[in-house]
Amino acid sequence: MSKRYNEAVKLIEKDKTYPVEEAIKLAKQTSTVKFDASIEVHIRLNIDTKQTDQKIRTQIQLPHGTGKSIKIAAFVTPAKEKEAKDAGADIVGGEELIKEIKETGKTDFDMAVAEPAMMKNLAVIAKTLGQRGLMPNPKTGTVTPDIAKAVKELKGGKVDVKTDDTGVIHQAIGKVSFDDTKLLENFKALKDTILKAKPASVKKEFISSITVSSSMGPGIRLAK
Repeated sequence: MSKRYNEAVKLIEKDKTYPVEEAIKLAKQTSTVKFDASIEVHIRLNIDTKQTDQKIRTQIQLPHGTGKSIKIAAFVTPAKEKEAKDAGADIVGGEELIKEIKETGKTDFDMAVAEPAMMKNLAVIAKTLGQRGLMPNPKTGTVTPDIAKAVKELKGGKVDVKTDDTGVIHQAIGKVSFDDTKLLENFKALKDTILKAKPASVKKEFISSITVSSSMGPGIRLAK
């Protein structure tokens, strides 16, 4: 471990749990990297990951975004191209764009949206997009006739969150440079949305633990 990390760890009491306001301050204070690190939240859920109905996948509109600028591709028919560009999509196209991805295997974007009419055309690159987590999906609102709304929501901080194989949700809620109030509001939006997504089959307390950290910084456990 680096000297800076070891110094940061000393600021956190080992077995203490912290109120969220204090944890966010500490996460910013213990960021050990020279760039504007993300503030991350790790939520462990009391779920059985073998049960499909207990896995969580939901969308959250973070009031202040994550601080990361995302590049969006819109797969649309020619009639919707202007609408997608005006809404802020970075890459806009239909058949030509699909053909280019099929031939090169390159996906120079972070997220994708598509018109329902384009979904059958995407079949030829579905494997490429799927393996990279880029395939538009009606469940996440990325397959929609209202392309402008989808693009604006994603640019404005809408994120797709899901449990990993161990039942933990990992999500950035902003950057070290964000003021505490914005980070707290984003944290509250995240926690509230996850609590609302509790499956009916989970009878015990849904959230097991929450840890806050900066990218590559030490974890700070929250008090319940």
